[in-house]
Amino acid sequence: MKLFVRDLTVIDASYLDATRGFVGESYQVDIVLQGSLNEQSMILDFSSVKKQIKAIIDTEVDHKLLVPHASENCSVVFDSQRTQVNFKLADNSVIQLKCPNEAYCLLESETISAALLETYLEQVILLQLPDNILDLEVKLRNEKIDTPYYHYTHGLKKHNGNCQRIAHGHRSKIDIFIDDIYNKALVKDWANRWHDIYLASRDDVVDKSDLSFIVIKNEMDKLCTAYHAPQGYFELLMPAHKAEVLPRDTTVEELANFICEQIKARMGDKKVTVYAYEGIGKGAIAEL
Repeated sequence: MKLFVRDLTVIDASYLDATRGFVGESYQVDIVLQGSLNEQSMILDFSSVKKQIKAIIDTEVDHKLLVPHASENCSVVFDSQRTQVNFKLADNSVIQLKCPNEAYCLLESETISAALLETYLEQVILLQLPDNILDLEVKLRNEKIDTPYYHYTHGLKKHNGNCQRIAHGHRSKIDIFIDDIYNKALVKDWANRWHDIYLASRDDVVDKSDLSFIVIKNEMDKLCTAYHAPQGYFELLMPAHKAEVLPRDTTVEELANFICEQIKARMGDKKVTVYAYEGIGKGAIAEL
């Protein structure tokens, strides 16, 4: 007997890729449970499925940086409070982070993929389910987006939840209207501008000498950011050409405002409306 739940939850996370750097991603999660009926004539009560399995997914991978720990590009230095990750990119630049341990999911693989995450989640979830459940299938899928979109990674130091983690991200669409008419050219421009981007707040930028770890030397320009948040102290060094520094926080509300202001400066008296998404099915609207 099988039980299925579609759209159980959404995973918003980022992963490290040797070519792309940080890749923000958003996955819709479907599950299928296989097992025998319990004393309630159920495989598992739907309320338990939604609460228990979602909680495991949130704990394991959501709002984390997914690290291909087995990659030759990757080295990891553990300690009791904060873990350091060094990741070499194909152009010989590097990404380095030192963050509270819960900011990462370390996966024993050379690359990160949806299939790898599915297998990983199937293994960790099944161990925590009742004995009558014999098998579990996890399916991750991207939202179908027929218009240009971008992948972005960021961290929100003022957030009390897991959004404070300095390298989590989203795969997000954007809608832009000029005088209430959809503008495909502007949507494409912003999708290209923020393709695989790290979005940093100017207030969080620090000098590399302020970082607590040893910086791997190379000739490329670097962006360094760091901040204290409720979960601990977060530090990041990365190639400057893969980031954009904004004069504000990087909440979706502020991203919508920023895009709207940038476009309005070129449009004069025309009405500008921006729908900025944060992952799947949620976001902010700015209008000028």
